[in-house]
This record gives sequence, C-alpha cells and structure tokens, in this order.
Amino acid sequence: MRIAVVDAEQGQRVDNFLLAQLKGLPRSRIYRMVRRGEVRVNGARTQPSRRLQRGDAVRIPPYRPATAPGGVGFPPGAAPAPLAALLREHVLYEDPRLLVLDKPSGLAVHGGSGVSFGVVEALRLADPGVRFELAHRLDRDTSGCLLVAKQRAMLLQLHEQFRAGKVDKRYELLVRGGWPRRRRTVAEPLERFALASGERRVRASANGEPARTDFAVCRRAADATWLAATPHTGRTHQIRVHAALAGHPILGDNKYGDNDAPPAPRLMLHGAAVECELDGVTRRFEAPLPAAFADWWGDRSDVTEAD
Repeated sequence: MRIAVVDAEQGQRVDNFLLAQLKGLPRSRIYRMVRRGEVRVNGARTQPSRRLQRGDAVRIPPYRPATAPGGVGFPPGAAPAPLAALLREHVLYEDPRLLVLDKPSGLAVHGGSGVSFGVVEALRLADPGVRFELAHRLDRDTSGCLLVAKQRAMLLQLHEQFRAGKVDKRYELLVRGGWPRRRRTVAEPLERFALASGERRVRASANGEPARTDFAVCRRAADATWLAATPHTGRTHQIRVHAALAGHPILGDNKYGDNDAPPAPRLMLHGAAVECELDGVTRRFEAPLPAAFADWWGDRSDVTEAD
C-alpha cells in the first residue's frame, strides 16, 4: 500500500513514521523491511533516518501483523488447548495409525527457531497417550496436506516412501507475472545458508543438493499466473526458490519475493494433495483450496498470452 505524508507528519523520520503506521510490528522487523528495500519513498529506496516531507509517497509492503510464537495469536509457552481444538477442525483423515491435517497458513509444524510450539506439540498436549510424529514438513506460511504418524511403524513406512520418491505431492500457487507455458521444469540444486541475522535461507548453488520441481499453468491474469507444482525432491523452500529463480516469485513471499509483485494477504502456496501407499493400497488425500486464493483472484479476467 502507498501512504501520502500529510502536514502533521512532515519532518518525521521514516522509522518513526512506520512504527506509527504498523502498530505492534517489532522495530527489528521494520528496520529489516527498510534495509531490504521493501519500503520505498517516492519509488526509491530509503534510510530509516530520512526526514519525510509533505506529499511524499511511502510504499509499505504486505506484512503479517505480529502474533505470539506459533503465528496463530496464542500466548507463548505450552501449546494451548484452543490450538488443539483448531487442528481437530482441520482433520482430513484419521485412523489408529495416521492423521492427515489441512494445516492452516501461519502455523509452524513444530517448535524451534523462536517458535515455542507448533502442530505436533499441540497434538501431543491434546492426546498424551499418542506419540504423534511428523512424516514430513510444511513451511509455516504454507497451508495444506500434512501427514502425521500416530505409530512408529507408520512413521517408518512413510519415511521409506519419501526416501524412495514414492510420495506424490501437488501444490497450488499464485506467482507474479506471466509464467511461460514452455517452462515446465526447474531443476536447480539448492543449498541452505544463514544470513548475518541468523535467519535461514535457501539459494541455488552448484554445491547444493539436487532439486527438481515441475510446474503447469492453470490460469492466467494480466499480473499473475495460477500454477500447479509437483516437487520431485523435498528440499527446504524448494517450490518458493524455484519459482523465484524462474523470475516469477510466489505472491506474498516475504523471503524470496520482490517489490514488483502484487500484494497478497498470505503466502499463496497450498499443499493441495498428497498420494502415498498405506499397506500396499494407494491413498490420495486432498485439502480444499483456501478462500484466500479465490478471493485474491476475484474479478481478474483470465487472459491468454503468447509463450
């Protein structure tokens, strides 16, 4: 969004202006937004100490309001019962050995890295007699199908299928701009690294692990493309990085996105389906598309573009 500076704000520093506009957002987060160039004044990068003038246009990128660790607005500490109740509303399938959830966006799958609890801790709190274990992971801001084993034998069975590449996953995503129809695969090796702040990221590197993602165009609009993605490997942030490397970052991606992308209310990446074998029988689980996708697409007219 863009905000015009009024008389009462003239002479105010950029950082103080942002603190007033983005109430509740940590100061460190605001400085990071400025440092990365996500905040623009009259279309140009700026410094926190710059003094604003009447009529200046300040661009503020999409952001998630600050919440407690876990991303769902609950107090820190042990996972609260309301979170466990929320997860019960997102069960796609359950039997004595396996639980399949439609994980909400903004919720970590486990505690750690500054998050005090996540899906698995909440499940264990709600049912201490079951040793829930994650069969795989989803990014905190990615929604969709999540397999959680309830018995060790099931966990080992699923892990073996993941290692052998026998689990098929399909994602839906919205990306910036017009994705070329001929661009069906991105196969760039990926490696993890840490920023000076300690934040973990992923980048393409000849020294990285092999990674391949197949993409298919579902719909087009003038400023975005609706894609389906099939990852053939399971690297951290794989789809997000591969989309960005192709020049079409996922909308709402605050790690690998860019300032030219249309604003979005969340990371527009959803684990729509997962298919695996359970005791020799192929099972497919599907998570309904979040309302945010259809709402964002809204009245945009589908267009046909030359490849």
